[in-house]
Amino acid sequence: MVVTCSKRIPMTKSELIETISTKIDVPKKRAEDVVNAVFDSMKDALLEDERIEIRGFGSFSIREHRAKKGRNPRTGATVEVDEKKTVHFKAGKELRDRVDS
Repeated sequence: MVVTCSKRIPMTKSELIETISTKIDVPKKRAEDVVNAVFDSMKDALLEDERIEIRGFGSFSIREHRAKKGRNPRTGATVEVDEKKTVHFKAGKELRDRVDS
């Protein structure tokens, strides 16, 4: 699937729905239901600390960061940074190759 959009403005969810609707010739509501189902499934999997792998596209996983001492750049004061989890995306080989070309 080739998705085109301006380099300065990221594609929005509504633009993705429009693109899918046009590409596979289905009503926008149906495309919206599909996009929402995919995103909801991905969110649920990540909340369960499951890794998501989409061959040819990439993988999503949760990374845990431990608590640490940081520094306020404005004042120079030391601050405690709480532990946190972040979502990590790693592009698949096929996607990297297409972006590079």
